[in-house]
Amino acid sequence: MSEEGPVRILVADNDARVRRALQTLLRQEGGGFQIYESADLTGLARQMQRFRPTLMLLDWELPGRPAAALLFALHCLDYRPRIIILSTHPESKKDALAVGADAFVSKSDPPHVLLESFRRLVREVTCA
Repeated sequence: MSEEGPVRILVADNDARVRRALQTLLRQEGGGFQIYESADLTGLARQMQRFRPTLMLLDWELPGRPAAALLFALHCLDYRPRIIILSTHPESKKDALAVGADAFVSKSDPPHVLLESFRRLVREVTCA
């Protein structure tokens, strides 16, 4: 829990199987997280306004807008969600971190890699 209540997580990926797998993995962590999802930029914008996520798992290849531009836009919000970029292209890591992602995980990495980044960022937001 953060000072603002439970940690709100937004999973944004256009693949429903990926969203379900990520939600299952995060729910196994316990912690009473509120998990929301989005399949596209329209849904992402709506969920951002409605729930003000604390942490985002964002697909670097989410259709509709280059992810780098999206990260820049997210940094203009009146609050700062932590962002884990997910990608099928491990070579995108440098670019994602350069434009402000808090962590990068390749979709081919084993689950513990994502969970390590997730746990670190949850600690940051709950101890802030």
